[in-house]
Order: sequence, then C-alpha cells, then structure tokens
Amino acid sequence: MRMSELSRRSGVSVTTIKYYLREGLLPPGRQTSATQAEYDDQHLRRLRLVRALTGVRGLPVSTTRQVLDALGEHTRDPHILLGLVLGAISLTDEPSEAPAGTAEVDALIAELGWDVHTGAPARTALAETIASLRSLGAPVDRATLLPYARLAERTAALDLDQLDGIEDPLETAERALVLTVLLEPALLALRRLAQQNESARRYGHHQK
Repeated sequence: MRMSELSRRSGVSVTTIKYYLREGLLPPGRQTSATQAEYDDQHLRRLRLVRALTGVRGLPVSTTRQVLDALGEHTRDPHILLGLVLGAISLTDEPSEAPAGTAEVDALIAELGWDVHTGAPARTALAETIASLRSLGAPVDRATLLPYARLAERTAALDLDQLDGIEDPLETAERALVLTVLLEPALLALRRLAQQNESARRYGHHQK
C-alpha cells in the first residue's frame, strides 16, 4: 500500500507517519521509485502499536523507540513482550533507594507465590502507596492487601483471556496495551458503582 492508504487505514496523518519514519519508530517501506515506497500490514500493525505507546501509555518518542527496540529482540517471547509494552519490565537498570513499604510488598508477593520481576516498576509504586497510607495513619499491611491481590489475580486472568487466538506479536502487544490502559477507568468506575450498591445493601438505602 502507498503511504496515503497507510494513513487512511491507520488514522495517522501522512505528516506524522513521515515523522515516525525519520525517528526510526517505523521501518522504511519498500522503495518502488526515488520518491515512492510500498508498505504492508506489518507497517500498519507497527504504526498502531506506536500510536498506542505514545497516545495510550503517553510515552515520549525516545522511550517508545527503546520499547520497540527491546520488542524486536523478544517478539517470540509473549511474557517479555507484554511486560515491555505494559511497563511491567523496566528498561533501565539504574538502582534506586527502596521505598519504606518495599519489605511488605516483597512479603505479599512471596505469600501469593507470584512470579514477578524484582525490578518491576509496580513493586515500587505499591511500596510507595503503602508508605503514604501509613504516613496518614491508615493501617495497611499484608493481610489487608491479600484479598485485593486475589481479586487482581482474577482480573489479570480475564485480561490475558482477551489475547487468546492472536498470533501476530505486534497485534498482541497493541491489544494488551489498549485493553489494559483504557479499561482501567472502567474498572475504577465499576468499583465505585459496586461500593454504592454495597452501601445501599448494608445501610438500607435504595437508589432511584
């Protein structure tokens, strides 16, 4: 397909596609003349993934390039591929000071028996959240978090069920990214609705 068709099918402007080509986010097409090139479905999938990384995850171009380069080395390993696009695997090995709640997070993961990378950014995020809650006087510990973790475990299974049957690695990565990031507001909204329902059930109020 020509660049104009690639633009039409992807919803990305020709100007942006040319920018992605210059920045190395999109591989060059097959040259058919000095000024024309042909693109295929792999370009379309790659372009959609770039859009998801920059638009959905909000990554800067430089980080997106790093993710794509790393994906190129692990396209046959779905576990690493998903970790890279979802930010579960860090692209840097720079050591940082462990937050106050790190020991609690490590103990929780061990109790759950989860196979989680030691450098996973979510470990740090959870540890920082625990530390913040405790500074506000909230009694948060491993026992408090365990039932929530079990719910998250079941949610993760539902997330990955959505990827069954997709064979192309780039399509898998894009689908996982869109479903995970864009679905999170819906999950939060469902939690709020469930809380409202539970409050009505416990305290006898009926919503109109």
